[in-house]
Amino acid sequence: MTTARTASPRTARAINDRIALELLAEHGPLTASRLRELTGLSRPSVADVLERLGHGGLVTVVGEAGEDRRGPNARLYGLVAGRAHVAAFDVRTGGVTFTLADLTGRTVGGGAVPLRAAGGRGIVPAVLDALRDALREAGVPAVHTAVVGAPGLADPATGLLRPFTSLPAWHADLLAALRERLAAPVLVENEVNLAGIAEHRLGAVRDRDTFVLLWIGHGIGAAVVLDGALRRGASGGAGEVGFLPMPGTGGLPSATDCDGGLHGLAGSAAVCALARAHGLPAGEAADAPAAEAAVRLAAADDTGPRAAFLDELAERVAVAIAGVVAVLDPGTAVLGGEVGRAGGAALAGRVARRLRSLSPLETEVRAATVTGSPVLSGALLTALGATRGELFGTAGLSG
Repeated sequence: MTTARTASPRTARAINDRIALELLAEHGPLTASRLRELTGLSRPSVADVLERLGHGGLVTVVGEAGEDRRGPNARLYGLVAGRAHVAAFDVRTGGVTFTLADLTGRTVGGGAVPLRAAGGRGIVPAVLDALRDALREAGVPAVHTAVVGAPGLADPATGLLRPFTSLPAWHADLLAALRERLAAPVLVENEVNLAGIAEHRLGAVRDRDTFVLLWIGHGIGAAVVLDGALRRGASGGAGEVGFLPMPGTGGLPSATDCDGGLHGLAGSAAVCALARAHGLPAGEAADAPAAEAAVRLAAADDTGPRAAFLDELAERVAVAIAGVVAVLDPGTAVLGGEVGRAGGAALAGRVARRLRSLSPLETEVRAATVTGSPVLSGALLTALGATRGELFGTAGLSG
């Protein structure tokens, strides 16, 4: 016979504390009354929770609510913002941007270091100097956790960045330098995976737990989220669809060259070439900004050669997504990256229509909606999640 077990008072306190902390992180400052509504706990239990968390330095009174009603105002309780700080980095081939935030997620500082501005001293020392200055200006003595988003394979087993193709060597050097400088956990994640996290939490797929984000920019990649969990694969290479063999490339990709794959048809250089073939301005640099501008122009005036350009681009994207859908059946595909986001509804609608003729599996196609740098947003969310998980996981256990 199985004996029923109940949580000990100490364990129950820890569970209640963590629930309250997670609600404060999600909703922001709350009154004790609102906490009672959200947790279902009694008035004395909520009072005990707030007292414990206050003594633990995680929660404090941050204001008052109810100024518009008669009687005393209710205290607002919030996370102690300065209890911990996090850093998020978006590392590209052309430079680095970073953000600093407190425990509530409020941005307190940041910076950008373009590769061209680093000068003779090199990009790594320039980033470290910018980070030092930002920490000093924000009054942040230490970083609890940092997350770096970069191209390449983030090996789940080792936590190391495994670059391939033509990625610069300074990416790995920067990661090592940050770990030494911060003396704190510095986690590395593929940049497209972080964009997928951002779209899931903040953007186009907040209502979905299974989806694929296709990143169309300078490079091509995908983030795979199944049942709410990011899937990285055995070596961190899940979603490397730039290597996906595609008709129309005139060849096949290799272990070191993805030009014979989807990258050769939908990367920024290919998008610029396609735009020029349709008589549209696309710049000679064939970089992500030029490709983004060409697609944005076409989507804004969806007629004539611009419409034909979007049709052909959508054909290429739909064929690639059809291959992914046949394996994963994600139900929803998000078009991200500079090009995917610039195409908006005009490109997403075309891809969806073509996809319906290629696959028997119903798949909704949406354009990404996170503004700014989705990589930086995803890195910040990941850093906050790791930091809060550590701090909140031990809350209440000393009681």
